[in-house]
Amino acid sequence: MKPLAVAADKAPVANDAWLLRLRRLLDRRPELFTLFLLVCLCGFVGAANPNFFQVSTLFDLARASVVIGLFALGVFVILAAGGIDVSFTAVAALSMYSVTQLAVTYFPTAPILLIFMASALGGGLLGLINGWLVHQLKAPSLIVTIGTQYLFRGFLLTFIGTVWVLQLPEPMDNFGKIALAEFSTERGSRVILPAFFLILPAAAVLTWWILNRTLMGRAIFAVGGSLPVAERLGYDVRAVHLFIFAYTGALAGVAGMVHVCSNRLANPFDLVGMEIDVIAAVVLGGARITGGTGTVIGTLLGVFLVVVINNVLIMAGVPSTWQRVVVGTFILVAGAFFVVRRRV
Repeated sequence: MKPLAVAADKAPVANDAWLLRLRRLLDRRPELFTLFLLVCLCGFVGAANPNFFQVSTLFDLARASVVIGLFALGVFVILAAGGIDVSFTAVAALSMYSVTQLAVTYFPTAPILLIFMASALGGGLLGLINGWLVHQLKAPSLIVTIGTQYLFRGFLLTFIGTVWVLQLPEPMDNFGKIALAEFSTERGSRVILPAFFLILPAAAVLTWWILNRTLMGRAIFAVGGSLPVAERLGYDVRAVHLFIFAYTGALAGVAGMVHVCSNRLANPFDLVGMEIDVIAAVVLGGARITGGTGTVIGTLLGVFLVVVINNVLIMAGVPSTWQRVVVGTFILVAGAFFVVRRRV
């Protein structure tokens, strides 16, 4: 009988050890929970409609991830520092439309790289305004960026224009058509993975390098963890505020130009309402609103999760009107998980 008692005693110990290892793994890599949600969602959609796993659907999801992904990387950097930004869509709209108008009117043959650099520079300068105001006013970044969101959009619609630009310069139009990969469906239609998709992984690598391999990255997480402690340690909070908002603005400028080249038109009213989806993606990726945590990989997984919800749930028979309900449910589930994980 004694060996049976020993075996019975060892079973709970083994289970406890397995749960402890799982908890430690999730403590180090909270984005694994986001990956779990993404896999479950893809499995549900794929089981309901096998067409989900077609190359054409994956290409569409990749295309749809670029703009929201660039926005999310910028928002993640600000969240990591304990702030929040809701003006990035206005920054993107002002940058993309202004640069497009300049290109159409004065520089129709300008290289596409120069056009992107101009849009990134414009977005970065607008982001600097946000960072300077946040630091000088000592006001919550949410309040500041709500104000600048209306300021930037109002300036765009009042002084620059409200007319759609339907005829883009040739370099911009051609860039939107470049294919990174092509695929022909059974019906003979041509599906492409656009070359501008590469901008997202490039921006992700750059963001990861800044946050994990530079002093600025350490300062960002330190400020997000505790601002008073960061100041006592000698971190330049002013430089952090200026950098994170300028970097987010630059990414927004690039995202706006990708949006223009992808759609082959510039609409000053575009991108309105994307703020909730972007912030949801970052939160689903494991970043805390209070700052100091999060990963680039988690942010990208959150982006893919939101993109799948917004683009392919209808393939599983879920009405489009339920998309917000699903996003909200996922945020609550992820938020509850992250809170419980920290308390246990």
